Amino acid sequence: MRNKIAQIIVLSLPLVTVVTAQPQPPDFPGAPGQAPIGGLGLLAATGGAIALKKLYDKHKK
Repeated sequence: MRNKIAQIIVLSLPLVTVVTAQPQPPDFPGAPGQAPIGGLGLLAATGGAIALKKLYDKHKK
């Protein structure tokens, strides 16, 4: 009987260790990096504003 209890303890100890040693879930991802507006974007925005002004002035006449 004592031998059977010893076998159960020896076999169940690795199982208990594996269950309790599970890794933590991964953390949430961080915020994405913000990209600066480059010179090409500013140039395109300025060109669009000038085009809209010209269309507005042409339509106004």
